[in-house]
Amino acid sequence: MSTKKVREIKSAREGWFTLDADNPRLLGSQCDVCKTYYFPQHAQYCRNPDCESEEFSVIELSSRGKIWSYTNAGYPPPPPFVADDPYEVFAQAAVELEKEKLVILGQLAKGVTVDDVKIGDEVELCIETLFQDDESDYQIWKWKPVNGDQA
Repeated sequence: MSTKKVREIKSAREGWFTLDADNPRLLGSQCDVCKTYYFPQHAQYCRNPDCESEEFSVIELSSRGKIWSYTNAGYPPPPPFVADDPYEVFAQAAVELEKEKLVILGQLAKGVTVDDVKIGDEVELCIETLFQDDESDYQIWKWKPVNGDQA
């Protein structure tokens, strides 16, 4: 009888997104007074110059948006990213969320390259493994094309 240890799933950026693989969401905040959105969560004071509120609610942000810009990552980003050896270039996109109109940067899903997307393409949030250690898989949000946009 095998006693295979179950790997723990953890967030690579605690408090930034949910780990619900079926319905992942980024976690942001919203000013209770002027309704300005923030990502990541912001809890000190409202940055809206017309508002002086210090009250915020944690909210789940939209899970879909449109590509605002995109590029290849030609060199390894800083932690929590853990680069493979040799380093493999990956694609990333700045995505404008539907409702909030915030632009959120994230990697494109595994296998999606800059040749597979264009500005204005609709993408949705997904969760993939960023890196692993001996005991855990560390998850991060990524963007994947919707409606068959991926080649």
